[in-house]
Amino acid sequence: MQIFTAIRSFLSQYPRTTAVVTGTGLALFSVKKWTAGGVCHSKVMLDGKTVLITGGNTGIGKETAVDLARRGAKVILACRDMDRANKAAEEVKKRSGNDNVVVKKLDLASLESVRQLAKDVLASEKRLDILINNAGIMSCPKWQTAEGFEMQFGVNHLGHFLLTSCLLDLLKKSAPSRIVNVSSLAHEKGEIYFDDIHLDKDYNHWKSYAQSKLANVLFTRELANRLQGTGVTTYSLHPGVIRTELGRHLWPRTPLWKKVIYTPFMFFIKSPTEGAQTTIYCAVEESLQNESGLYYSDCAPKTAAPQGLDDEAAKKLWDISASMVGLT
Repeated sequence: MQIFTAIRSFLSQYPRTTAVVTGTGLALFSVKKWTAGGVCHSKVMLDGKTVLITGGNTGIGKETAVDLARRGAKVILACRDMDRANKAAEEVKKRSGNDNVVVKKLDLASLESVRQLAKDVLASEKRLDILINNAGIMSCPKWQTAEGFEMQFGVNHLGHFLLTSCLLDLLKKSAPSRIVNVSSLAHEKGEIYFDDIHLDKDYNHWKSYAQSKLANVLFTRELANRLQGTGVTTYSLHPGVIRTELGRHLWPRTPLWKKVIYTPFMFFIKSPTEGAQTTIYCAVEESLQNESGLYYSDCAPKTAAPQGLDDEAAKKLWDISASMVGLT
């Protein structure tokens, strides 16, 4: 109490300082609220529905799982690390009050793992109402998947491309159903390098990430075209800049001087709960039921970059992706 009394006494003696401090605080609060972005206000319940979320054990995937479980859905967390996934499932159950949360193994860097998960889901689930392709990797070194694909393109696009393709019949059977692809604003800097899809000639971790996120947007558009009349709708989105583990490969390589500069701005970066809002919006918002193939940001439609609106490139990407993962 003495500390607070001393502070009040000091501020009362310096009213100008008090005004500056108050004004600065209000300004910071306003900026923070603005950077938090849109909020999904839908009250839709999902009792009797089944949702599958890739990478649902951490970050916005876990927050999405909590929200959809609170709405009554059965939530499947498809994750690579089973220990962490099981711990996340317990947390989701506790926070949502819904015990209908299950964990299944999925390593998107292995097409065999993707096929095995799809086989498991098709055998155990009678319906799949919402598929959220959330998992991703960002700015890693030039690693390869089990099949020799460049890691970011392989995990962020090809793994989800195959998983979605394998689950399409169940999604159609469960219609109206939705497919939500978590992309990024980074797609605006992206290009699909059809002549060097794995960037063997000129690898750059940001270039690779942008290509994979553009692939998410194009995949969503082509998928929407192919699913017309089926009752299955598709959405891609930018979740925002968020405090998650996605940057775990980038931060250790960041020079110390940049870390010093960036650290104060961490206050304005979205929390995982804030970052999950657009994913949740695309998964449940009633007004989107008859929309498909579009791109969203801050719980609202947003025009994708010109290269993300190229239907010819979207079809070409589909064809090359199907060939790469072995789909006829």
